[in-house]
Amino acid sequence: MPLAAQRHGRGTMVTMKRPLADLKVALVCDWLTEVGGAEKVLSAVHDMFPQAPIFTSQYRSKSAPTEFVGVDIRTGWLNIKPRALRKFISPLRYSYFQHLDLSGYDLVISINNAEAKNVKTYNPKNGARAFHISYLQGPPTQYYWGLYDQYLKNPGFGKLNFLARWGLKTLVRPLRKIDYKAAQKPDFLLANSSYVKKEIHEYYQRDARVLWPSVDVKKIGNLVKKVSNEDTKNLQQELFDGQEFFIISGRQNNWKRVDLAVQACMDSNENLLVAGYGADHDKLVAMAKGHDNIKFLPRYDGVGEIVKYFAAAKAFIFPSLEPFGISPVEALAAGTPLIALKKGGALDMVQGGRNGVFFSQQTTDDLKSAIQKINKMKFDRRLVQKSTEKFSEENFKKNLLKTIEDSYEKAKQGSHE
Repeated sequence: MPLAAQRHGRGTMVTMKRPLADLKVALVCDWLTEVGGAEKVLSAVHDMFPQAPIFTSQYRSKSAPTEFVGVDIRTGWLNIKPRALRKFISPLRYSYFQHLDLSGYDLVISINNAEAKNVKTYNPKNGARAFHISYLQGPPTQYYWGLYDQYLKNPGFGKLNFLARWGLKTLVRPLRKIDYKAAQKPDFLLANSSYVKKEIHEYYQRDARVLWPSVDVKKIGNLVKKVSNEDTKNLQQELFDGQEFFIISGRQNNWKRVDLAVQACMDSNENLLVAGYGADHDKLVAMAKGHDNIKFLPRYDGVGEIVKYFAAAKAFIFPSLEPFGISPVEALAAGTPLIALKKGGALDMVQGGRNGVFFSQQTTDDLKSAIQKINKMKFDRRLVQKSTEKFSEENFKKNLLKTIEDSYEKAKQGSHE
């Protein structure tokens, strides 16, 4: 029996067989310039492999998560480009990663939404080869495939939408070919939800194993215990004169459909707290002007602060088609039920009647009907919290480790998946 080596995460222990623990590991991500779900997953994986360098196209220490300060992060020539150009330089990223030679490593783990899966892991000159596991944080690059028509209608570039449309129409065919070819490179694919697994099979013609992202549900549960009934009443009083309210949080981009939640609550005179910031923030504020039942919380100090708002809310509104969604799981971990679109990652989260309700279409009327439905229901917040156990950091690390061990052993025996 091989000896066991131990690596300690943030309160979570994972045990590795010694040969695996001795592997030379590299981590890769598309970019590291903001705080989001993919960055949280990358942090959890790096916690398992703290000596592994992180290769990325662009890194900005001021806007990236603080967990990466002091970490060995390696960039190249693309890092000189302004962060604001990130949406425009997808073809350059494909080229950058295509020439990023990581064949000298034993194991490469890419955590990506788009181009990082294109890294070079085989060098024909010396025969060096790394085993590559690619963890897709979303379906095949959405603006080329499943959501192409939606992006074409509203690319999200404001006054430059006309230029983005022209570029997308002109380049989509060659970029689809490049993206498809890049998706064939990894030895093993992971999907962050059942929805993403299905999309990978449809567009890349490959199988994938579902591994739900890491959410620190234990930490959130401990934080909620500190929120008393009096705290909740005081918060409700402060925000909406003591009345109950709904909440939505996250990046305020056009495809997140925060506008749908705002409009539905305006129409039905329901109180709504909109937490977060993004390109659509000013538009949303203008939309809600004159409606005292819609309030905004643009800035908050991470999950430690937002938890008290989750705990005080009647339900969390999740109106967007997303591959997964960290914020709604965090809300569930706080005991707050969901009102979710019956598509995408929400299908892995909502257990009808136990921790939330679905609505079928991204329309104001459908969402209003779901709000009326949930207003007549009562939820056991302990059961709502319990429904998030499968998304825990401990389960994530345990399942990722098993995936690595299984797939790497098969690769060593000459049987790549």
